[in-house]
Amino acid sequence: MMKRFNFNAASKALLGAGLLSLVLAGCGGSDGTDGQDGAPGEPGLTTLSIDNATTLKADFTDASISNGSVSVTFSLTNANGVAVVGLTKDYDLRFGIAQLTHVVDTNSDGSTGFDHGYQWQSYINVTKAPSNVPTDVDNLNPSTQTQATVESVSNCDNCLVDNGDGTYTYTYQNNIANVTTPVSVTYDADDTQRVTLELKTDTLAVNAHFDWQPSSGMTSGIQTRNVVSIDACYTCHQPDSLKAHGGRRLDLANCEACHTATSGDPESGNSIDFTYMIHAIHRGSARVTYDADGNEVADPYKIVGYGGSVEDFSEVNFPQTPAADCSVCHVQGTNAPSDAALFTEEKSNTACIACHSEKPSAHHDSTDCMSCHNAESPYTGTGSAVKRHGDVLKAYTLAQEMSVKVSNIGLDANGKLTFGVQVLDADGNAVDQTYINQSSRMVVGWDIDKDFPAYSEASYSNRRASLSAGTYDAATKTYTVTMTSMNMPADASGKTFEIWSTLQACFNNGGYGVDDIQLTDCSADNVRKVYIKQDPYRFVWGDNGEDSSVTAATRRTIIDTTKCQGCHGEEIHHYDNGVNCQTCHTPDKPLISSSTYAGGKIPSSFMFKAHERDGHYLKYSGLGSGTVLKTDCETCHTSTGITLGRDPDRAWRYGDTANNGAEIWVSSDAGVCLSCHQQYLTDAAKSHIETNGGILDGSSISDVQQRAAETCKTCHTPSQLMEAHGN
Repeated sequence: MMKRFNFNAASKALLGAGLLSLVLAGCGGSDGTDGQDGAPGEPGLTTLSIDNATTLKADFTDASISNGSVSVTFSLTNANGVAVVGLTKDYDLRFGIAQLTHVVDTNSDGSTGFDHGYQWQSYINVTKAPSNVPTDVDNLNPSTQTQATVESVSNCDNCLVDNGDGTYTYTYQNNIANVTTPVSVTYDADDTQRVTLELKTDTLAVNAHFDWQPSSGMTSGIQTRNVVSIDACYTCHQPDSLKAHGGRRLDLANCEACHTATSGDPESGNSIDFTYMIHAIHRGSARVTYDADGNEVADPYKIVGYGGSVEDFSEVNFPQTPAADCSVCHVQGTNAPSDAALFTEEKSNTACIACHSEKPSAHHDSTDCMSCHNAESPYTGTGSAVKRHGDVLKAYTLAQEMSVKVSNIGLDANGKLTFGVQVLDADGNAVDQTYINQSSRMVVGWDIDKDFPAYSEASYSNRRASLSAGTYDAATKTYTVTMTSMNMPADASGKTFEIWSTLQACFNNGGYGVDDIQLTDCSADNVRKVYIKQDPYRFVWGDNGEDSSVTAATRRTIIDTTKCQGCHGEEIHHYDNGVNCQTCHTPDKPLISSSTYAGGKIPSSFMFKAHERDGHYLKYSGLGSGTVLKTDCETCHTSTGITLGRDPDRAWRYGDTANNGAEIWVSSDAGVCLSCHQQYLTDAAKSHIETNGGILDGSSISDVQQRAAETCKTCHTPSQLMEAHGN
């Protein structure tokens, strides 16, 4: 190894001329040799104090049980694999332990009942009576509950041993040999056991778990319950937003070991079993039940947290629809969890009740759903849960095979846009009007490469027409639709138009005695109306109709609509033929009233709704979770979808938060920022925007267009924006 020397600035200056001389001398052919190897350097860093660690990773390496005493060994490292030492009992360190228990019902006569498969059951449980119960919240039924919990290392002086090399040994304070209260758990060495760790410092949090079979010592090839992956959760949720219990609990395995079937929330009376809780939460505002007379009533899922704080999950707007599509969370196939298909075996009543709630009716007088709706011996009238969910999904599958054909675009004698519409089946044959909802509509738009027609030029209500308002040719099964309420733009020639469908096909709704889902007469009782997915028909307007010689313009790629439907499913809100929300919810659409927003008026633009208003940041809806974190732009946007300066002529309609919602117009890029930040905009931020050419107080669109000179993109590049928003 060559010797290395350190020179200060003065030494370098003095040596400069000498080095040059040596180089010149070397040109004469001098044959130099390498110097001697230097002494070995100092050894690399082998350990790191936990107080200096900026990253942290925990791994269990061993676990054992002897006479009910549980002992585990684990390691702490940083992201580079350096051992982290110095962990003591005084840190916020907690351990849990649970058994994967085979749960089988016992009938009243003592015989074996329904087999519910394997479920996690914690050994450490406590009894909790209601406290701090809110008095002004409905749908709470306080009652004493048991809860699974973990043990804190701080309660034991000698349970934790630091081995000095980044490994630690911990002996549990609870003996699991004979747990009888408050929940009886019988230890079985043949059952899979799970130990969990949660460690939280001032800046870091880490979880870990370890599964093994004590009788054999095996960690693989043993009974498991790996049904869902947290990666599926991350499809819709950001990792930071799923850090629960003060940011302490991060891993799905730890959640499952604590949120067991015997755990409930005493203040609300609701179960917090993981299966129940997750299904109930994700029903959101759509969670309902039925009273004794069969009337539908809201059944919000609520949990009361510390200090009486209420988490009302009925505030979750536009949950995944149809709810019967389990595949959003229960991902199967390549790289799926080992037990991904377990949900199809229909072992859990709690999953059913969490979504459907209790239904006191002639046919449902108990919550033992699996006694009838199971895979092994399903009730003949309705079949298994998989079959019933399949009935719902089949209607969507059949509708996806259908299409909408637009033809004969032109003007009628009054200069109104007219066109033909056919609904086609999977084989391309026209479908009779009997099976199509006659109230569903066709919608027209133009300037799609910008932001669709100005609202003052053509309101959305004038740009749509129902099939029932058109004429129908039974021979060709073709509708002729005329846009009688819409005037063609004066400068229509050369513009790109689109005609898109919000048409719905009708299907039987499944239920008792239904063997097959198929197209059904829309006039029948209890039909399901499903949107037909069809890309908009886009064309360039010529003199009096479509100019097929010119290629239609395309719209800027701003959001990835597959990401929208990846979370929301087939239906988001209304007119669910894809994600065409911006066709109606244009930047200049009129304001709407809101008693919860500063000033009392809010925009109805798609951008504002997506960013701020309707559920993408749930802590503004009364939830403390913060899901989904809107600051991660690529949750919805394409990689190029946050570029500023693309549409300098655009203006956004806003309400003045300081002046009772009085109408103001905001320039293009500034309006995007305000969709999240308007209520929290400081004077300094306003000055920054206006100094850099933004308009926050425009009196009209033209006023904004005349005065705006935004230079935001100069500094706020896409990468800078991503970094600023926590990506």
